Amino acid sequence: MTDQTDKAILRQLQDDGRKPYAEIAKSLKISNTMVHQRISKMKQHGYLKGISIALDERKMGFEWSAFTGIVLKEDSDSESIIKALELIPEILECYYITGQYTRYIRLVARNSEHMRSVLYDKIDHIPGVLKTESIIDFGTAFKRGVPID
Repeated sequence: MTDQTDKAILRQLQDDGRKPYAEIAKSLKISNTMVHQRISKMKQHGYLKGISIALDERKMGFEWSAFTGIVLKEDSDSESIIKALELIPEILECYYITGQYTRYIRLVARNSEHMRSVLYDKIDHIPGVLKTESIIDFGTAFKRGVPID
C-alpha cells in the first residue's frame, strides 16, 4: 500500500479534504513539494478517488431518507435497471449485494408524498423491477471513512 507518511497525509485529508498542502506539510514536518508529489502519486494509483463536499440533506430540503431493497424479475435485466436508477436524482447510492434483494439503494425525498412518488411512480415503473421494500432512515448515528492503519 503506502508508507507511514502517505497514511498520515491520508488521515489529514480524510478529516478535511480541503486542507491546504502547506498545513499538512507543516504538521508532518515535510516539504510542500513532498506532500504534493505524494498526493499526486496516490491519485495516480487510485487511493484518492476525488474530493467532494458533503451537503446536509435535511438543510437542502430532503427530510426523508430510506434504504430500499429491490428484487428484479430477471437478473439479466440488472444493467438496464441500474441505468434507469441512475436517472432518478433522489437515488444517492446503489449497491450490489447478496441476500434476498438484487440491488440495495439509498434515496432521499422532501416529504412522505415525495417518497411515495419516487418509490411507486419512478422505481416501481422501471421495467424488470419485481418489488421493493424500504426501511425509513431517521438519521445517521455516525459515518466515517475507512480505517487508515
